[in-house]
Amino acid sequence: MPFVWLFLFSGFVILCLTTILWLVSLPLKNSSIADIFWGIGFIVVAWLVFSYGFGYLPRKQWMTALVTVWGLRLALHIGNRNWGKPEDFRYAKWREENGPRWWWISYFKVFLLQGFLMWVLSAPILAAQSSGYPAILTPLDLLGLLLWAVGLTIETIADLQLSLFKLNPVNTGKLLTTGLWKFSRHPNYFGESLVWWGVYFIAAAAGAWWMIFSPALMTWLLLRVSGVALLERTLSLKPGFEEYSRKTSPFFPWLPKQ
Repeated sequence: MPFVWLFLFSGFVILCLTTILWLVSLPLKNSSIADIFWGIGFIVVAWLVFSYGFGYLPRKQWMTALVTVWGLRLALHIGNRNWGKPEDFRYAKWREENGPRWWWISYFKVFLLQGFLMWVLSAPILAAQSSGYPAILTPLDLLGLLLWAVGLTIETIADLQLSLFKLNPVNTGKLLTTGLWKFSRHPNYFGESLVWWGVYFIAAAAGAWWMIFSPALMTWLLLRVSGVALLERTLSLKPGFEEYSRKTSPFFPWLPKQ
């Protein structure tokens, strides 16, 4: 099946999944489940393409495994973080602002939007899996794997450090400024961006150079929309943030300033 048809078909599948997820969120009165299933959606897309007999098999297997590991880790992390807790403050605020209209507004503002982003961002995954050329793993494939592995390791360690920090009641209202967080104010988001650049280079190895829009979009989202920019507004209210922000790089890990 040509890439275009696979891409369109995956878009239809994502539309169905996000619609079902939205319907589930209505009786729960909790739109946060969209975040938990973000990684799962990519896994579904990856296995959907893998089920077709096209493309260079080792690269298909490689990409499917990488997406599965990344998606499961993210889903487990967010699920564990949100389990038994109220709706995320972003969605709770929108629910309050929109009142009784939120039930249908949430479909467009949360679920369809995330579904659309998932569809666009998954393009290099599909390209890498569906291309039969070159029928050999190249240095670009290895570079992609290296970036993915480094990124996932950084993201996992940063998330674990933050989770353990928050478990201690003594740290309530405080900033985490040790570990990886000593070198970046958002090392988890930096790691996430590396994961997507790794995916891109594997797609580029299969000839999809033009799909650089996917990691560029993800990096922009992490920096300007749902990641750094959003959290900095909250973190700036905590004591010590001004000094922490002066010394610590906002995104790219670097030695702290004196």
